[in-house]
Amino acid sequence: MTVVIAAVIGALIVQSAFSSPPAAPDTAARPAPATAAPQADHDRRRHPSPRTDGRHGDRQGALGKADGAVPGGVTVFDDEIPAVANLEPGLLHALRAAATDAAGDGVGFTVNSGWRSAEYQDQLLREAVAEYGSEEQAERWVATADTSLHTSGNAVDIGPTDATAWLSRHGVEYGLCQIYRNEPWHFELRADAVDDGCPPMYADPTQDPRMQN
Repeated sequence: MTVVIAAVIGALIVQSAFSSPPAAPDTAARPAPATAAPQADHDRRRHPSPRTDGRHGDRQGALGKADGAVPGGVTVFDDEIPAVANLEPGLLHALRAAATDAAGDGVGFTVNSGWRSAEYQDQLLREAVAEYGSEEQAERWVATADTSLHTSGNAVDIGPTDATAWLSRHGVEYGLCQIYRNEPWHFELRADAVDDGCPPMYADPTQDPRMQN
């Protein structure tokens, strides 16, 4: 009888072990798997903004200084730089007079672009079309070689911003006028501005009758 009872108890213990549900895993001690951060959209094309230092498009590519590309730190007194030396003499004289007086106020002028060859102007326009997506948008910033005042030496892009601010206040005293509202760095000579003031600015070059082909 003792043997039978022991066998029955043993059978019950084995059955209980196989029929009990498995213990729940201890998830409290395990950190939840980290959710991967969304991948940065490095390929998104951002619409470029015009530069505020007057160097929009003036990248030194296949064409160099002989065509009007300007290295950093050039001043209106650097005659060895074609972009400066090939400026129209009246414009260059006015710039140098203004730069001399501005230096007395602690303001220095740099030439970010001046005279350009037709080939260089064409290159800048091609780059602008690629940058802005259409010729129509590009011409708000870069004129054609046939119409650009840079290719004739009658326009200059001045930096940095304190120099353009100085010229916006005092340039008229030298006949130096900002022509385009969207390009505060672009100045041309208007000799009669000394007496009559600078003419009203165009919104951008596309509004300038001289830019019409």
